[in-house]
Amino acid sequence: MTSIDSNKHKKARALKPTSRRPAKELCSECGLCDTYYIHYVKVACAFINQQIGELETQTHNRPRNLEDENEVYFGVHQDMIAARKQEPIEGAQWTGIVSSIAIEMLNRGLVEGVVCVQNTKEDRFQPMPIIARTPEEILAARVNKPTLSPNLSVLEQIEKSGMKRLLVIGVGCQIQALRAVEKQLGLEKLYVLGTPCVDNVTRAGLQKFLETTSRSPHTVVSYEFMQDYRVHFKHEDGSTETVPFFGLKTNQLKDVFAPSCMSCFDYVNSLADLVVGYMGAPFRWQWIVVRNDTGKEMLNLVQDQLDTQPVMSQGNRKEAVQQSIPAYDQGVTLPMWAAKLMGVVIERIGPKGLEYARFSIDSHFTRNYLYVKRNHPEKLEAHVPEFAKQIVGQYKLPE
Repeated sequence: MTSIDSNKHKKARALKPTSRRPAKELCSECGLCDTYYIHYVKVACAFINQQIGELETQTHNRPRNLEDENEVYFGVHQDMIAARKQEPIEGAQWTGIVSSIAIEMLNRGLVEGVVCVQNTKEDRFQPMPIIARTPEEILAARVNKPTLSPNLSVLEQIEKSGMKRLLVIGVGCQIQALRAVEKQLGLEKLYVLGTPCVDNVTRAGLQKFLETTSRSPHTVVSYEFMQDYRVHFKHEDGSTETVPFFGLKTNQLKDVFAPSCMSCFDYVNSLADLVVGYMGAPFRWQWIVVRNDTGKEMLNLVQDQLDTQPVMSQGNRKEAVQQSIPAYDQGVTLPMWAAKLMGVVIERIGPKGLEYARFSIDSHFTRNYLYVKRNHPEKLEAHVPEFAKQIVGQYKLPE
């Protein structure tokens, strides 16, 4: 099922928000169940009814081509480029491409509001979804919040506001649920700007990660796992701290990631119109995936503000991925000196560009496949999309 019968919507409207979570421990807290759209959750939830294939056809007017390696990995797309803003937005996590597109769409009247995520006044990492109506509200949402975020909790506000043209910024699980109820929102036009997403945590889990990994966990403003095989932390004083992937205390962090993220196979946000991330681009550039004509329209708004270059691919990921599978499974943690040395070597000779993106996808998909197989074996066949089975099938997995 790829859409929801509109004649059920009146019944849905009568339901009040609830704290129930039908996906139970696999709930990603996308926010759908905080609204009367919970009526649709058994169809819409990515962790109850995985339907990426059907929704790709509904959204992009064609299925993913499983004979094309780039589409197997990166989803339906018209184009991929590397880009960065010529004049970065101050305080943005990278150069501010996402914020710039959202502001242009609002200023030009293409949309009446933008669903994005600010943070609470008390905690820079506590997400607070809003419908932004001014550029200032959009800018207040810059910088990723690496925690589970109930973006769809604002869906009721959208309908009550009377808005007809909307931009939603979100991650894969949120966007899959959004696409499933899209026809029920009463919109004339929905634009979806996605970011790739992997390994989110609860707020408590984030704190454990920061305290386990950073030299100054309480001053971290943002962080990202980057293409140079290091975690980059930005601190309040403007300084940057880097920690090699291979130096992470895996034995302490294996259980910190949300079960939903350990069960997710939509790293690249397959159902967005336009995706802006970093993993398929050279270091310090952003990776842009144009999935359809709507995505192209969105990118064109800021094209003259960007430096661009073609995507590139270098190296071979497969041996590194195969070696990483048992290492993660066994919680292997290297001494920091060895981790730094390995990081330097792999940065020089390891996969780059799109091959780095494939390395990251392979590493996470093999891990997640094992997680689902061991913890939810009854869901394995239906929950893992065909493209993910194709990717995982390249590797030998432990039992």
